[in-house]
Amino acid sequence: MKLKGGYTNYGEAIGILMLDTRFPRAVGDIGNALSFPFPVKYKKIKFALPERVVKEADITLLEPFIEGARELEREGVKAITTSCGFLAMFQNQLAASVNIPVFTSSLIQVPFIFKIMGSRGKVGIITASKASLTQKHFESVGIKKIPIVVTGMDDMEEFSRVFLGNEEDLDFEKCEKEMEIKSLQLIKENPDVKSIVLECTNMSPFRKRIQKVTQRPVFDIITLTKYIYMGIEFLALCN
Repeated sequence: MKLKGGYTNYGEAIGILMLDTRFPRAVGDIGNALSFPFPVKYKKIKFALPERVVKEADITLLEPFIEGARELEREGVKAITTSCGFLAMFQNQLAASVNIPVFTSSLIQVPFIFKIMGSRGKVGIITASKASLTQKHFESVGIKKIPIVVTGMDDMEEFSRVFLGNEEDLDFEKCEKEMEIKSLQLIKENPDVKSIVLECTNMSPFRKRIQKVTQRPVFDIITLTKYIYMGIEFLALCN
């Protein structure tokens, strides 16, 4: 058997472009490597603060993210994702900048999920900030005619304080309760929601709780990353 070299490290099939954050990341969060049953490779984009990405939609961050994606490709990863669903705004540019798959946001799953649910009802989206999630984000990931309903964590104290405010301490149980409240509110106000997508990558540690209280299928960036990995697993083993 012949092996081909060219890289320093091997086996890190998924590259993750990270925001410049300091808040804690529980197991389940994309920023915690224990969230995956396979190795991942992180690349922090300096000065890409949550406020600049979520609230300001700062277009000047595009070039640093493109360079980060190219660095990950040069380092041997086989697919690239990000640590913030709001980077959906850069989906097309990032995907065009490298020669490997790029999936910037869990929102990419929405058309697929709607189809497998029989093209009935609506897809519920829970986002970090409803006020900041715009049509531009939806169009960038191919959500045009899909019936969706969006709810945000804007008014949830602990979630907003930590993940939007970039604070170092998190009351996990309080945040989990906020996610439960918001999820149940979504279903109560929109009983035709057949499935839920968590836009924010920091919501993934609460996915099972949301499934339990809503009795709906729940998808997030972790479910998408595992799916993509299945498609590139052999390529990862070859290098």
